[in-house]
Amino acid sequence: MNAAIARTVGELAEVVQGRVYGDPQTIIRGIASIEDARSGDITFAESVRLLENAELSPASAILAPDSAGDGARGGLGARKTLIQVANPRLAFAQLLDVFAPEQYATREIHRTAVIGSDFRCGGNVSIGAHCVLGDNVRLGENVTIHPLAFIGDDVEIGDNTIVHPHVTLLRGTVVGRGCLLHAGVVLGADGFGYLTMGGKHRKVPQIGNVAVGDDVEIGSNTTVDRARTGTTRIGSGTKIDNLVHIGHNCEIGEDCIIVAQVGLAGGVEVGKNAIIAGQTGVKEQVKIGERAIIGAQTGVMGDVPAGAFVSGYGAKPHREVLRTAAAVNQLPGLLKKMREMERRLATLEGAGEEVSEDAA
Repeated sequence: MNAAIARTVGELAEVVQGRVYGDPQTIIRGIASIEDARSGDITFAESVRLLENAELSPASAILAPDSAGDGARGGLGARKTLIQVANPRLAFAQLLDVFAPEQYATREIHRTAVIGSDFRCGGNVSIGAHCVLGDNVRLGENVTIHPLAFIGDDVEIGDNTIVHPHVTLLRGTVVGRGCLLHAGVVLGADGFGYLTMGGKHRKVPQIGNVAVGDDVEIGSNTTVDRARTGTTRIGSGTKIDNLVHIGHNCEIGEDCIIVAQVGLAGGVEVGKNAIIAGQTGVKEQVKIGERAIIGAQTGVMGDVPAGAFVSGYGAKPHREVLRTAAAVNQLPGLLKKMREMERRLATLEGAGEEVSEDAA
């Protein structure tokens, strides 16, 4: 946390729209979990049960749920200054913004940056050491480019976007406002396109681009390929984890969640508010509907309807996958019963044969 930041409990309560019980002038210099909290920190307890643990921590104040009662005066929570809120987890996230260190304090273009012709930028822009910017680059207001980034020709970056070290934005990439690109992101590399003739693979030129909407976050070492023709699109509000691959001509809708190690082949369409869990692979040209949920390690070989929850290889309905897994777990017991029935049947058949011989 930024040690230079200090706020009173009363000031923090205004940020989260909470009610203070205890001393509103208590000085808070940091924010931490219950396990890591020290004197001068504020922590959070999202349930009455966790409030007991928070009381025993060194923290100077607690974000507590409304369900704790009227400030828990005289009871649970009485030993600490409290800020009571409807959603302590959300309030904790809001206060993390308050105590977060500056992403990049210097507001200047470093003398070692290399910038091409016809460069235009808004006010309050930062470009770090040893960055390289191509020709015809456009930066909005308050854009931050950390050291060692590469920004290619004809790239556009919107207001308040942050580009971390070693990010590569290749020719024609467009990034919207308020985006966050983590270290090692590559936007606009060639799509994986080849034509096989006579056993040889001929490269098919990829002449499109990548366009990222507003308020998009893309995790470290994630790659989004340029379109063969046209545009590979990432919708506004979408959040993408580390180590994700998005192929050429994909269309990702607004406010999607794509978790680590997902791979989308070329031409995949993902509807808004869809969730794709980790290590999922999606076949080319597949359409995933709005609000669909794809479970972890799923192999998606065909279209997924809107609102569906699928998992497993072949992306079957999740309930069906769970029933199948439960049935598989019962197989050892069923086999044991079957063997016992076979043994008993053999015994009965043997007894029947003896009776038949006696009758003869």
